Amino acid sequence: MSTEQPIWTPDPAHVGTTLMHRFALRAGALTGRRFDDYESLWRWSIEDRESFWSLIWDFCAVRGTRGRRVLLDGDRMPGARWFPDARLNLAENLLDRGPTPGSPAVIFWGEDKIRREMSQNQLRNAVASVAAALRAHGIKAGDRVAAFMPNMPEALLAMLAAASIGAVFTSTSPDFGVQGVIDRFGQTEPRVLFAVDGYWYNGKGIDCRAKLREIVARLPSVETVILTRYLDPTVAIGDLPRCTSLEDFTAPFEAVSHIEFALLPFDHPLYILYSSGTTGIPKAIIHGTGGTLLQHLKEQQLHCDVRPGDRYFYFTTLGWTMWNILVSVLASGATILMYDGSPFARDGRILFDFAAAEGMTHFGTSAKFIDAAAKAGLRPRDTHDLSKVRTMLSTGSPLVPESYDYVYDAIKSDLHLASMSGGTDICSAFVIGSPTLPVWRGEIQCRGLGMAVDVFDEAGRTLPRGKGELVCTQAFPCTPLGFWNDPQGSRFHSAYFERFENTWCHGDFCEMTAHGGMIIHGRSDATLNPGGVRIGTAEIYRQVEQLPQIVESLAIGQRWQADVRVVLFVRLADGAVLDSQLQDQIKKVIRDNTTSRHVPARIVAVTDIPRTKSGKLVELAVRDVVHGDPVRNIEALANPEALEQFRNRPELQS
Repeated sequence: MSTEQPIWTPDPAHVGTTLMHRFALRAGALTGRRFDDYESLWRWSIEDRESFWSLIWDFCAVRGTRGRRVLLDGDRMPGARWFPDARLNLAENLLDRGPTPGSPAVIFWGEDKIRREMSQNQLRNAVASVAAALRAHGIKAGDRVAAFMPNMPEALLAMLAAASIGAVFTSTSPDFGVQGVIDRFGQTEPRVLFAVDGYWYNGKGIDCRAKLREIVARLPSVETVILTRYLDPTVAIGDLPRCTSLEDFTAPFEAVSHIEFALLPFDHPLYILYSSGTTGIPKAIIHGTGGTLLQHLKEQQLHCDVRPGDRYFYFTTLGWTMWNILVSVLASGATILMYDGSPFARDGRILFDFAAAEGMTHFGTSAKFIDAAAKAGLRPRDTHDLSKVRTMLSTGSPLVPESYDYVYDAIKSDLHLASMSGGTDICSAFVIGSPTLPVWRGEIQCRGLGMAVDVFDEAGRTLPRGKGELVCTQAFPCTPLGFWNDPQGSRFHSAYFERFENTWCHGDFCEMTAHGGMIIHGRSDATLNPGGVRIGTAEIYRQVEQLPQIVESLAIGQRWQADVRVVLFVRLADGAVLDSQLQDQIKKVIRDNTTSRHVPARIVAVTDIPRTKSGKLVELAVRDVVHGDPVRNIEALANPEALEQFRNRPELQS
């Protein structure tokens, strides 16, 4: 929970210069009201949604025509329609804004082996060539264009070129196995596939050509593979089916500098993102052009205070929604900082090297990376010049209070630490930070503007205090358009709207705080229910992982004697042994800081814990293995071999 005082408070003089403050003044001039605090501004944003989102369009200077109507059927969810007369193009908004003169559009590091940068003109000209080549190939609005690529400039070119035409862009990262790629692209049937020969990870070049050959053989929809030779510029591509190099594909159009931006409806499909797929075939989630752009502009400019000339980084791959969020910063005039490789290269220092060398202003990462840096004893404030970094962003899993302590002690004391939660489902966040608010230890600062976020009990009643379901009670512009190949919308409705009528149920177990913030306790479907009491797994992890003997942990509920008992798996630090003394210590720290119901009935040591490609724990897959049930999509895991450690454990048979 929170401490008595905030762990960080923004300088009042700086608050007055933030884009959030300027927006509040504009809103006040529009409405004749005073918005002296965040709560009043948030309240107005959900009470007068039409005025709020119209002002976002104007304040963020969206390129396109807005039209007269703002919201139709606003009381329906799903079914509301935003800006039905609008016409716009995401690529135009990203390419026509651009960084301030002299600032590159993109700076790219491929671990410590490659550094490249592209100016705005270079980026725009390269996109023009790729877009012209795609058009010549016959790609049109609504076609799918896919990327099987690392986080690198060529992936950005592919996305912007596709978006300029109105094609739907979908992507995954090259660390996915063949079946994982087929489970995704096999649903959406791309006509063109952008790919690489390989990628760097932890100092090694990983060749992808054999995997790519099998993928293409199993994707009959793919007419052309456009290969970027990343590991080896001389690599032969003759043995890859339907393949041409990016250079050869665009060569006839090198002189093209004009981009024909298709003006598209607000709800025209832009991206297809995929759920983690740990409970079955991944959901192919369709995100619209206008809603995605408005939400990203709102979050980056108001909640993260991204300005022209800033340098914005997020550690991500093309298999995670944070990549789609990262590239949108071009629309705010910022430089994209891209990184491909291990975040723990150079003994865990490489991301801080990147920040110092390139003048990073926004450092985005995962809660797991922050925890790992703390456990490694890194103190970047003592070794790196982080003077330009003013915001640190965290998502992927709950950021525990001890990680807040670590950031302010070991990384930078004067820093806006903004944890957020939302994700692939909405390609953005429900709860997020604000540069105008204090940071309270262990809490996400606020509900996002325009997002009617609430906490419901199991009967669908608001919980002002206590743990419940994260919901959104009003339609919002970035609501997904639906799932691919779900023409009646039944799977989409079942995923988010079945539990509470006309309300988005996100699947997070959470609670509101006295400061208007939120604490996420884990996924609802992974909550533990010993004796019928719901417990969030993150509550246990926070306590256990404070112990120096524990590197990481995972908890499940095991069916046992007509009830559920808590089982805790732990990965031990080098030299540690799970003896009776350590087990007693684990139980004591959990009991002393939570409740007796949180204390595990069994504690089991393992050497690895399974995670998704984006680093999230997979409690459900482990629970299935423990119960002898099939795991429905092992390809979604980064380390599926780890699951075998959980099968038929004798410790769990009695």
